Amino acid sequence: MVKISASVLAADFSNLKGEISRVLPYIDEIHLDIMDGHFVPNLTFGYPILEAVRKITDLPIDAHLMVTNPEDHIEKFIDGGASRITVHYETCYHLHRTISRIRELGAEAFVSINPATPVSILDEILPYVDGVLIMTVNPGFSGQKFIPTMFEKIEKLNSLRNSKGLNFKIQVDGGVGNENALRLVNLGVDILVMGYGVFRNEQLPTLREMLMKSGK
Repeated sequence: MVKISASVLAADFSNLKGEISRVLPYIDEIHLDIMDGHFVPNLTFGYPILEAVRKITDLPIDAHLMVTNPEDHIEKFIDGGASRITVHYETCYHLHRTISRIRELGAEAFVSINPATPVSILDEILPYVDGVLIMTVNPGFSGQKFIPTMFEKIEKLNSLRNSKGLNFKIQVDGGVGNENALRLVNLGVDILVMGYGVFRNEQLPTLREMLMKSGK
């Protein structure tokens, strides 16, 4: 069944507990966009927010490390309660080592690629990851529009997964909402990361019901 991952970057941080509690019936996991103002043009949050969210919910937490030198932060995020660590291909000089370390520490290991990075570049790492996150906007800010050419990119990744007989999960992040969620699921997406699509979506219950009825 497709999962909805709520990106708290779009939540009201003055009432974080209330925001998360409000959407809990409709989500499957929490997504934390960790940005360092260097790899991406924004500076967000780190360990304290992870610890605060872990106190609010027992749902899985995905720490998406949009930072340079992500390997310096992996252990502390896992110790703090992250269930999954997502690192970018573009920031990892020794990607296989980083992925292996995440899994050794007991967390799921995902690799992410930016819109301009082709899926073919992941060919050698795919057998070792638990999932691939395709950025469907240029990373850095919530509320951006989905880049249309990413539909084809998702199709390519799903075809690659099937042709190799692999079972890694496909996750998408950026511009996901009511108008494209079902199409993405039909293309093979397993996890939908949504910020505005969760915290600022009055139709979230309807969207959740529609996805459940799809049987995907």
